[in-house]
Amino acid sequence: MSTKTEPVCQIFTFRDCKTSPDPVYEIAARCLHPSPVPIVIDNGSFQTRAGWACRGEEPRLMFRSVAARCRGAARSDTQIGNDISSIEPLRWLLKSQFDKNVVVNFEIQELIFDHVFTHMGIASESKVDHPMVVTEAPCNPLHCRQMMSELLFECYQVPHVSYGVDALYSFNGSNARRGLQAPHTGLVLSSGYHCSHILPVINGRLDAANAKRVNVGGSQAASYLQRLLQLKYPGHLAAVTLSRMEELLHEHSYTAADYNMELERWRSPEFYEREVHRMQLPFTAKMAPGVCASAEERQERQEGLLDQFHKNLVELNMDSAEELQSYINKLHLAVEQGRQKLLQGDSTEGKAEVSELDPQMDEGDGVSLMDSDLPEQNTLVDKSTSIQPQFNMAEYHQLFVGTERLRCPEILFQPSLTGDDQMGLMETLQYALARYSPSLQEALVSNVFLTGGNMLYPGMKERVERELLAMRPFQSHFQVTMASNPAVDAWYGARDWALEQPPGGETGTEGWISRQDYEEKGGEYLSEHCASNTFVSMKIAKPAPPIPRLAEPMVSVAIGETPTAAAVAPGVPSAPTTSVPSIVAAEVQVVTS
Repeated sequence: MSTKTEPVCQIFTFRDCKTSPDPVYEIAARCLHPSPVPIVIDNGSFQTRAGWACRGEEPRLMFRSVAARCRGAARSDTQIGNDISSIEPLRWLLKSQFDKNVVVNFEIQELIFDHVFTHMGIASESKVDHPMVVTEAPCNPLHCRQMMSELLFECYQVPHVSYGVDALYSFNGSNARRGLQAPHTGLVLSSGYHCSHILPVINGRLDAANAKRVNVGGSQAASYLQRLLQLKYPGHLAAVTLSRMEELLHEHSYTAADYNMELERWRSPEFYEREVHRMQLPFTAKMAPGVCASAEERQERQEGLLDQFHKNLVELNMDSAEELQSYINKLHLAVEQGRQKLLQGDSTEGKAEVSELDPQMDEGDGVSLMDSDLPEQNTLVDKSTSIQPQFNMAEYHQLFVGTERLRCPEILFQPSLTGDDQMGLMETLQYALARYSPSLQEALVSNVFLTGGNMLYPGMKERVERELLAMRPFQSHFQVTMASNPAVDAWYGARDWALEQPPGGETGTEGWISRQDYEEKGGEYLSEHCASNTFVSMKIAKPAPPIPRLAEPMVSVAIGETPTAAAVAPGVPSAPTTSVPSIVAAEVQVVTS
């Protein structure tokens, strides 16, 4: 006879990781000679990554893109990134340089750059001699790029700056590692902390006119998960923090290939018990009778209780425990005597009432009825008192994370789950593809690339392939590729690009903005390259020059009449007849043109 094995409960604990301050590195000799090596900064809205553009180099610094400074505090008292060991107590003080994915707070951005240069070993405060590669948002506003260039050239005196889109750096770097021949054509799906993007790349250049953005990212998923668990566990509101929700998303969530079918599977009790993740919250268990404890703890507790007992005896003006026990016995005897008197008085009154109400009832019948009921009541009382409820303190402090594991990543495909009235990622992709010819659509879907930290959910690639299979024509071909490390792949792509096209190399200054370019062409200028945005110059409307009016002869003409040759003075050649409305229309046409 087979026995059913109970499913093993999966109990996890929150790590609540605390960061340590970043070390201050020394500049290696290869970063200075024969020429200063570029600094690569992936300026992400969730995390900043910085390092040197050297072969085999990895990011030296990786920290959250936040700063904490109290109101009125000095600039040196600001905590940046990993200097904040625990984010939650200081979350109300946190400030970021981003609004969505666009840099708008350049005071915080300057603090971020100071932190990067100091910990990378650049001691000169007035000047940075190294070229810089900085990532920016797709279709970055000209004003934001102008302010960034002004900060780098005027404040840090950098010799060259290059701007590029993080997703395109990752796309080009991955294609180069896969051995694909440039120029590349494909479709980049990038999802970050604040928003997601659909970026069509045609012949190695971004088609900015058809690029699309979806305002859903990792921050919206974390907030949605926090709301779900706070509604589910109202007794643990303070324990359901955003930092813990981000940990749940990064380590315990996944993307379902078929969302509705996966929800049906969660209806099964066996599947639920097997797949639910129990997150253990920290708690302090109070010592109760019967709970096992060490000998030292028991001895300390007994000593504490004895001290408390003697203090209470002094308050009652008693000398010993025997005196207290004799006092308790006297009280018990007095209570019993009073109870017996009350019972005797009640029994005599009860007999008189019974005799008055039902004189025909025999006393024996009443006693027999009473006797038959009493044992049953006593047994019920005994049963109720014998059952002692057991309260599991550890289980009370557990969060059962079930369907929330797939509901939160699903908002990337269905933003309506959170109340947002916008298209999902794949619906936006279909809308962007419809703007191209069928042949170009085939070329784009033949290289669909997934990158960004919000693409790290297990099952994301399978979900995108399933959605593409449903929207593409029958028997059409497509290929979906995931970045090797979606969160950090953009930094490696920018490093490889800086190694291939150094400033002043064989390719000249393509993709680099020099200080001379900044002074001549303005801060919004962008030198285009394979991973950059498309530069659109800022057009300023100039007022049109005034049109001189010709002197006209004073001719008295009646209203509604047209001047004729007879109305002109003799000897003067007659001008061609023109009505007044036609003259006004001609002047209006000249001014508007």
